Amino acid sequence: MEFLIIGIFIILILFVLFDFIKFLVKKDRFFNPVAANILDSLVIIIIPLLYLLLQDFGKDNECCHDTATFSPDHRMTIYTYIGLCITAYFYSRNRKEIAPPVLEVILNGILLIGVISNVALAYHIDFFGLFGNIPIALLFTIPLIENQQKIIQNAVENEYAIDSKLNKISWQILTSKPIIKYPILLLLCIPIILILTTVLLLFGQKPNSSIKAFTDTYRHGFSQLNHLCKNVECGGHYLCSVAANGHQNIVKPERLGIRNGGLIICNRQLLISNAFEELIQEKAPIFHRFVRNHYNKVGNVIHRYYYLFENKWLSDLIYLMMKPLEWLFLVVLYVFDQNPENRISKQYL
Repeated sequence: MEFLIIGIFIILILFVLFDFIKFLVKKDRFFNPVAANILDSLVIIIIPLLYLLLQDFGKDNECCHDTATFSPDHRMTIYTYIGLCITAYFYSRNRKEIAPPVLEVILNGILLIGVISNVALAYHIDFFGLFGNIPIALLFTIPLIENQQKIIQNAVENEYAIDSKLNKISWQILTSKPIIKYPILLLLCIPIILILTTVLLLFGQKPNSSIKAFTDTYRHGFSQLNHLCKNVECGGHYLCSVAANGHQNIVKPERLGIRNGGLIICNRQLLISNAFEELIQEKAPIFHRFVRNHYNKVGNVIHRYYYLFENKWLSDLIYLMMKPLEWLFLVVLYVFDQNPENRISKQYL
């Protein structure tokens, strides 16, 4: 099934490349209008929608699991941009005549945002972005070129109605040579983005959400939170691991240990806790799964705010708070294990 999906994906990418190359050479698309609309819908709407549903929507930032593509707090901004760019694309591709000058400038600005955004997404999403967003960026350049052709043709055949100074300036921008027109449109993207940002403030987004959506993530191209996962050991004793990083005279580290191929600091509390988990995993596996599933939720919180737990005083506090549990674990080990100290000493060797 996976090979079938990959095969279809590759075929669609090749179709886009053939279509784009023919358009550059002949100024005409490789497919007829109906087939072109089907291809556009698959590449620009269906595939990105499936990706967002599977890889972003409803996901949080995670160190040890599949993490969100966009920051959960700021993803609405990106979704709005995506929806607006898709709307501009299909309106531009299927309209019968060009829009009034000011609207035409805005339309071409949004299409340009679509091209730039997909290039940025190609870097941020890595493999899928390279083979998914670059073809979308190529498709978005087609209506930009078509619009330029339609505007020049309209300027030659008709005297476009210019009824205001703003329309006159817009028309001058639209009829300029591409080397002048597109840098100006790029500058005009800024007020378009500012207007969208202002509207999105009403829905709880931040002024910098379009940037934070990319940077406040883990393990993606523009991610700036990777350091929060630096010392996180997935599947381990999160609280005890944090506690072992406190001041030496309080948490009393005994030795280094190996977990998931990396070195960790081991104190007696951590060794006892891991020995206790090993014991209940052997004696009561169903209960162990229940405890582990709920304990992992604690770990997810620590993953999200791991930078707070780098403070040694906080680690000392957690160590002291965990002391009653440590004593309880030790009692259980001595009651139900024939060689409790052997079990404790062999942890993380």
